[in-house]
Amino acid sequence: MNTLSNPLPQQVSIREVGLRDGLQSISAIMPTERKLAWLRGAYEAGQREIEVGSFVPARLLPQLAGTAELVAFAKTLPGLVSSVLVPNLKGAERAIESGADLMLLPISASHAHSLANLRKTPDEVVAEIGRIRAARDASGSAMLLEVGMSTAFGCTLQGRVEPAEVLRLLQAVLDAGADRVGLADTVGYADPAMVRDLFEAAFAVAGDKLACGHFHDTRGMGIANVYAALQTGVTRFDACLAGIGGCPHAPGASGNVASEDLAYMFASMGIATGIDFDKLMALRTQVACWLEGETLHGTLWRAGLPKTMQANTTPAR
Repeated sequence: MNTLSNPLPQQVSIREVGLRDGLQSISAIMPTERKLAWLRGAYEAGQREIEVGSFVPARLLPQLAGTAELVAFAKTLPGLVSSVLVPNLKGAERAIESGADLMLLPISASHAHSLANLRKTPDEVVAEIGRIRAARDASGSAMLLEVGMSTAFGCTLQGRVEPAEVLRLLQAVLDAGADRVGLADTVGYADPAMVRDLFEAAFAVAGDKLACGHFHDTRGMGIANVYAALQTGVTRFDACLAGIGGCPHAPGASGNVASEDLAYMFASMGIATGIDFDKLMALRTQVACWLEGETLHGTLWRAGLPKTMQANTTPAR
């Protein structure tokens, strides 16, 4: 964990979540063939951790159909870490069968959001995580279990979420067997001071198992909040190409931090991500064509790289 006076890291990891968090909240149904092309393009642009989908019934989220096929393709790409979101034990069993590297288990610090999103209270979700851990262990799988704490900074349904409740649930999911945990500003309520305070408190609970920051840019604070988390010692962040995405069960939860904008901030600061900007921006253009009519976000695509960076657009890996 860093203090504000400590040097920033030389390298960070950006997990691309567009194929899951990005697609789940828009009306367009992207064919699996295009999702495979998106996955291939992201890999060729240097992205080495990608959330490829979710094991939820296609009747509930048809936007996320074809996840097993995406995992199978991801396994053919050397060095790629594939993650999938699973809402319950049945989804976890399908994820284990798929051979993905990591399953992301969502839990909400907001009681109201938890009931809307998973139809369970937060403590019922903790119990489900324990059952998923037992199933993972019984299967002999080496898949990592990461718990994402959504609405950690507030909720459009409930309003304020107490930091003490976030920390209580963090400890509970670790006790239930989570390998990693992360904090998410699902509805874009956080500011840098809130982020600093909660991540510092969460590090005291979770130590190096606190492994991800997930921020939405709903109110234009996403990049600033990433920087605040970076200062506390976080070196892995979720982001979405073109800043799309959100939570269907959290009204107003729009716009993840854009992958290209986040990669640019890090590169400008001399922090490596392994991302090739030319290839990533070409992929953004392609995805924009596939999602014609959908609202896309971000600023780098409009302004371009500054001349001071154009001679070296591929940070060292």
